[in-house]
Amino acid sequence: MNLWDGGALEGPHLQSLDPMHMAARTRANLLRRRPRFPTTVRPTKADIAIAREIARDTGPAPEEVARALTWGADEKVLLVLAAAGWLASRDRGEPLRSAGNHALLVAVAASLLPHGMKLLFDQTRPDRRTVLGHIHGISFSGKREDAFPSGHALHMGALASAAGTLPAGPRRAIRALAVGLSLTRVVVLAHWASDVVAGFALGAILERTLRLWTGYPLDSLKEGNHADF
Repeated sequence: MNLWDGGALEGPHLQSLDPMHMAARTRANLLRRRPRFPTTVRPTKADIAIAREIARDTGPAPEEVARALTWGADEKVLLVLAAAGWLASRDRGEPLRSAGNHALLVAVAASLLPHGMKLLFDQTRPDRRTVLGHIHGISFSGKREDAFPSGHALHMGALASAAGTLPAGPRRAIRALAVGLSLTRVVVLAHWASDVVAGFALGAILERTLRLWTGYPLDSLKEGNHADF
């Protein structure tokens, strides 16, 4: 049989053999397979269980304390502190100038990275999924779909990583502070626990990566502190 005979193949069958139609279908299939952004990130069962416990057991007083403490990890506060430190280090020795450069660059990068990631990922904040929590003093925080990752925790992960160049006492104190401030984001239900863990890890990776560019810490600083990395 001649496939191009008038009654052999008609309508959609002829269209399927048309090169232009086949090319259009191929492009449509590729577009369907291409990842779509923003991608929805869903909380884990552990995230939901932790948020449910907080919403049930918290109260106005602990929530107010947590909201006050969480400002210690806010990007605006940290950018101001990093800029002030950078200015103060300009007339100091090379190790302090290097530390000032590194701190400012890390603060800026840690502020930009979560904003960029939140364009790619959508996740509903836990404080938008509770009624009981609001009765117990939890307030609304940030944009509804900007839970992942935690920008506050990302800053704190970078700080904890940078503290690796310090002597043991200050290093442990700063890392304990960084973890504590990160956890306030879970307490106020601004983020799921996994958002905080992811943000903290990303911050540490970011800080270590930027060392390749800034050269921080200088050998003289490392030798003086004998910090274990």
